[in-house]
Amino acid sequence: MSSFKQEALDYHRRGRKGKIEVIATKPCRTQLDLSLAYTPGVAEPCREIARSSELSFEYTARGNLVAVVSNGTRVLGLGNIGALAGKPVMEGKGVLFKRFADVDVFDLEVDSEKPEELIRFCQLLEPTVGGINLEDIKTPDCFLVEDTLRNTLSIPVMHDDQHGTAMVSGAALLGALEIVGKRIEQVRVVFVGAGAAGLACAQHYLRLGVQPERMLMVDTKGVLYAGRREGMNAYKQQFARPTELRTLTEALRNADVLVGLSAKGTVAPDMLKAMAPRPIVFALANPDPEVSPEDARAARQDVIMATGRSDYPNQVNNVLGFPFVFRGALDVRAKAINEEMKLAVTHALAALAKEEVPDSVCKAYGVSKLQFGPDYIVPKPFDPRALLWVSSAVARAAMQSGVARQPIDLEQYRRQLDELGKRLQGLEDTDPAAC
Repeated sequence: MSSFKQEALDYHRRGRKGKIEVIATKPCRTQLDLSLAYTPGVAEPCREIARSSELSFEYTARGNLVAVVSNGTRVLGLGNIGALAGKPVMEGKGVLFKRFADVDVFDLEVDSEKPEELIRFCQLLEPTVGGINLEDIKTPDCFLVEDTLRNTLSIPVMHDDQHGTAMVSGAALLGALEIVGKRIEQVRVVFVGAGAAGLACAQHYLRLGVQPERMLMVDTKGVLYAGRREGMNAYKQQFARPTELRTLTEALRNADVLVGLSAKGTVAPDMLKAMAPRPIVFALANPDPEVSPEDARAARQDVIMATGRSDYPNQVNNVLGFPFVFRGALDVRAKAINEEMKLAVTHALAALAKEEVPDSVCKAYGVSKLQFGPDYIVPKPFDPRALLWVSSAVARAAMQSGVARQPIDLEQYRRQLDELGKRLQGLEDTDPAAC
């Protein structure tokens, strides 16, 4: 057994098993405490909520509680390992929600591969939580589940495998394009992988300004072209283009951007040689990218490279998105997470990447300096400013787009987020159990 494997197993097993726990937020030490926490005192908030359901956000933890829901049919790079085997991932998601945005989580693993049962489970769950983070659900079931829930629930729902990747990689794209001096509406973009993340990223990039006719998508069967039938579905069909190109090698000729959301080794280094000058390559398969940064740079010294890994520059990590998206959405009691909010996340992260980086962030990554450029196109996950920048942008977009049920004073909210960020940073510095 490798030392890292043993370390990972010990991490999850030692002390209290797993990675999360539930703690009480009110005292229960005296007879009065007990009478307030439970009967007879608990009847009073029950009566108020029965009178107005919105008061559930005032008298319960619902307003700061997100359900991380999965059926384990597409877990990381492990595939369909089932709901129970996926539980460590969902607990881990809970750790990140809490550590980065102070959002509480119930991780809920559903033992069913039927999308209609997963949908019904979430619908019945609505009174419990303020939002639902869908996780690790196979394609195309994930689209049906999310679309149905967004249309039937009055709380924010997001499938992070899709939109987290789209929002963060979109920020990396904007930064990389600025560095290479290319305009988004003029670049040719090729996607490798037509699963949940690939399709969501493609949709998001169109909203950012990539032109439909300058976008191609490639799956295991080749280019998605108009008239293709093999391996197609309604979600892929919207990205089928009228083209004579059939292979990834052909598609990459003179392409400006390659976005990999597929599997290790999908992209041969020689394929990059045919790309346009100063190519942008996002090899985001985890844990092993479609092409390694070393091989990519050996083929193209002018490449700007991003991966999903923390041991290379330009890590595209969903933790830069989902905790802060739900923080902002919960704080304005948003009814949904819409496209305006997702675009706000991307633009906030892209803007933050160009700000001077605090010494504490550089220290956390063992470098003397981080500065916007080819090796720093998106903020680092441990940048404490992301909470302030992203959550406030989400809250603003929710209010401007009409999905916020509780408008707030943004300047005051930014001060609150700044204080929360400092508190969370302080917890990390003093708590040996903190992430």
